[in-house]
Amino acid sequence: MQLGNPPPDIAVQRVGGGLPECRLRRVTAYIEGNLNAELRLAQLAAVIHMSRYHFARLFKQATGVSPHRFVLQRRIRAAATLLGDSTPSITAIARAVGFTTASHFSTTFRRSTGLTPTEYRRGRVVNTPASGDQP
Repeated sequence: MQLGNPPPDIAVQRVGGGLPECRLRRVTAYIEGNLNAELRLAQLAAVIHMSRYHFARLFKQATGVSPHRFVLQRRIRAAATLLGDSTPSITAIARAVGFTTASHFSTTFRRSTGLTPTEYRRGRVVNTPASGDQP
C-alpha cells in the first residue's frame, strides 16, 4: 500500500502578486490558530481589513488556491499529523481540525491524500520503525 501524503505547505509556495507578505502571514497565522473553528470568508477578510471579494481574489493570486481550499488543505495537514498518534479517534480528530462530521472529514481526507484516515493511520503505524529496530 502506498502511503498518501498531506498537501504541500502552501504558505511557502507563494505564487506572486496578490496580498502583501505581511497580510498573507497574518491571515495564514489566523487560519492555523483557528483550524478547529468554522472559518468563513468574511472572517478571514476582516483579519486583514479587506472586503471578501478583494481578499479572495488577492489571496488566490498570492497562493494559487482559494481561501476555502487553503483552509481545507491546512485541516488535512493537521489531521495527518494527529493520525500519527493512534490514541484519538477519527471523530475526535475530525472535530479537532474543524470538520463537523467524521464522514465529511473522511471524504475530504481521501480526496486529498488518496487514503481514508484509517488507511493513512495504519500506513503510518506500519511504516514507523519500532523503538528497537534500525532505520
